[in-house]
Amino acid sequence: MKIHYITFLLIGLLLIHTGEAQVVVEQSDASFKLQVDSKDFMVKGMNWDHFPIGTNYTYSLWNQPDEFIRSVLDEEMALVKGLGVNTLRIYTGIPKQWITYIYDNHGIYTMLNYPFGRYGLSIDGVWVPNTDYSNSKVKELLIGEASRLANEYKDTPGLLMYLLGNENNYGLFYEDTEAQNSLKKTREPLPETRAMYKLFLLNKENEAQGSSENELSLDQKAAQRARHMYSLFNEGAKAMKAVDDQHPIAICNGDLMFIDIINEECDAVDVFGTNIYRGVSFGDTFQRVKAKLDKPLMFTEVGADAFNVITNAEDQESQAYYTLGNWKEIYANAAGIGGAENTIGGFTFQFSDGWWKYDQEKNLDVHDNTATWHNGGYYLDVKNGQNNMNEEWFGICAKVATQNQNEYDLWPRAAYFVLQEAHRFSPYESSVSLVELEEHFANIELKEAVKMSKGYVKNLKVED
Repeated sequence: MKIHYITFLLIGLLLIHTGEAQVVVEQSDASFKLQVDSKDFMVKGMNWDHFPIGTNYTYSLWNQPDEFIRSVLDEEMALVKGLGVNTLRIYTGIPKQWITYIYDNHGIYTMLNYPFGRYGLSIDGVWVPNTDYSNSKVKELLIGEASRLANEYKDTPGLLMYLLGNENNYGLFYEDTEAQNSLKKTREPLPETRAMYKLFLLNKENEAQGSSENELSLDQKAAQRARHMYSLFNEGAKAMKAVDDQHPIAICNGDLMFIDIINEECDAVDVFGTNIYRGVSFGDTFQRVKAKLDKPLMFTEVGADAFNVITNAEDQESQAYYTLGNWKEIYANAAGIGGAENTIGGFTFQFSDGWWKYDQEKNLDVHDNTATWHNGGYYLDVKNGQNNMNEEWFGICAKVATQNQNEYDLWPRAAYFVLQEAHRFSPYESSVSLVELEEHFANIELKEAVKMSKGYVKNLKVED
């Protein structure tokens, strides 16, 4: 049996590029907008990758034959475009030609993400899993790589901006290489746990200045390491701007941790990006960023998993609920709507499920439902403080296995259809207000989205 899905979404309009876009951050009083070629641009983004079932982080789509890459992009970008998504977050490794291909054929920009030492570095031929941002060789390597990246991609049609890092601040707490090594590329627990939460409240007066690191607590060590790290982020941004002044530089932080240090050290960074998982609401995020940073706010990861640990089953409606709540707040705080007016958009995490993320090197062809971290903000499946976040179930599209291990089919979940409606909202139209926003989101029905997902899977065609 071979399964094929019938897509009923429109293929993206073919675009002919005339050169790379000029992308700038526009500030008016305390509000921010992103502009592309002088036109207002709200980032309606998606974290996107392609990992066939049975593969893990060692797999690269970009090492496959061009014909296969093209078929993958055409198939998946049709679904992405149907969402109203205008930008992908993609890690470095993607060749320039495919950034332009995605833009030319599907009208979707790319934010290029360089991890900036997040998962370790090779120093003098030796792999070092814990990056020491105060080390002179590390500094030389990271700044050099950032500069080379900008030089290589600066004239690439379809490039929107650069993103440095991925929650690098969480890695500052690791005292041994084994703990860091075991994480590979999954997200760590949020700052609800242990010392991480304390650093939400840590300010510069509490930092131990001039003390030997061995005499400091874990919190204090992390704060000192943070200052070295964010200072280096800033140097990396400066090096990139010296090469490419047409595309903004953003950083990716874990929540709002070290925001005071970021304010002091990152003046060359254009956009404050953050991965935030707080449940249906971001709480005081918009107000705190506005009070602390003179920069636009961009959500580099938002979303929820689609598995309920209480019912031990897929829960599409809860994922759609959190997704809808997140994007309503993002739009409500865009320039001109009446909120904090400091957000320029965000990126949903993520497009399709990552079947490799639980153990990373075992059972790669199994969709594991083991929850690996606890987050009380996702209260619909919280039980006795047990873990409730399932790394392999964050996709707004489920993967459907086929007989060909290099392929899979995609089944849009309810969150897909909720996002599709959410992204129909245009925040920068002159007549739009908070009232229109409320009306628009009030008309998005979660249960209807679940029905649409079920209707989609009924359109799957089964052939011998």
